[in-house]
Amino acid sequence: MHSDLLQLLTKIAPLNESEKEIIETRFKLISLKKGDYFLEEGKISKHIGFLKKGLVRYFVHKNDQEATFEFTKEGEFVSDLQSFNTQTPSAQNIQAIEDCEFLIITNEDLQYIYQHTEHGNLLGRVILEHRFDVMVTQLMAIYMQNQEDRYRHFVQHYADLTQRIPQYLIASYVGIQPQSLSRIRKKLR
Repeated sequence: MHSDLLQLLTKIAPLNESEKEIIETRFKLISLKKGDYFLEEGKISKHIGFLKKGLVRYFVHKNDQEATFEFTKEGEFVSDLQSFNTQTPSAQNIQAIEDCEFLIITNEDLQYIYQHTEHGNLLGRVILEHRFDVMVTQLMAIYMQNQEDRYRHFVQHYADLTQRIPQYLIASYVGIQPQSLSRIRKKLR
């Protein structure tokens, strides 16, 4: 059940059997159905999730519409780290766009891993740095790229997901209406 998570973590730092056992006991399995929320705006993020199966999107409400700004797939971590770290309400939503399975961990259990494994702090730092890089890239794209560039960015970074993500969500990510997405796709062919 935890093999994908342990495989990822051992790429960052070596783990002995005792450390693997600690990690396995601290991460709990949950499932979400398509459309369910991992986190809703206004609520405090209580977990970081490792996505075992499925696909989620991050979005905010902007001008009475949903603005999608990220997708996360299997083998990646899911969370609003700001809300998780500060225990303040989130401004974003994280929603399953497919049936999903997560291994989730609470802040208390994460602190236990930091304190009781040799490389726990390193693992946490590398994962946080990766999430930070993803968020900065998304933020820069929103401010620095036009709609065609955003679509190119989507295709470049999410090419393996284009058949799994509904067109209206791709349009939301690009920041346009679905009809305009068709025009951009034709233009770029």
